[in-house]
Amino acid sequence: MSISGRMLAFFAVLAGMVGLGLSNLGVKELAVSAKGGDPVSGREIYVNTCIRCHGIDGKGALGIKLVPPPADLTSLGVQSRLDGTLFRRIHEGKPNTAMGAWKHALSDEEIWDVLAYVRTLGVESGGQP
Repeated sequence: MSISGRMLAFFAVLAGMVGLGLSNLGVKELAVSAKGGDPVSGREIYVNTCIRCHGIDGKGALGIKLVPPPADLTSLGVQSRLDGTLFRRIHEGKPNTAMGAWKHALSDEEIWDVLAYVRTLGVESGGQP
């Protein structure tokens, strides 16, 4: 990854962490389904943004000691959540964790694409999509 790509990722995470306290402001109703997302495009975004914490297989990156640890994206706990819930988690982040809001770095369409790819991780691991 180039330095500019790393800086963009750093500022996106930083912006997400700053926005954690604003988690319910301005989020429109989520009537769109992740089934409209493109998992191929989502994989590319995942590799460039999510893989650092969630790992190549979605089960968490080795060697990263985050507290609490990143969610296992292949788990039934994640895969059984509604698409809108997962979209909101990516869009708004999760308070008191390293999961920042990605709404400033990714468009809604890109978030749906990532979500479509995350759903494939559950299928690959035998989890429930």
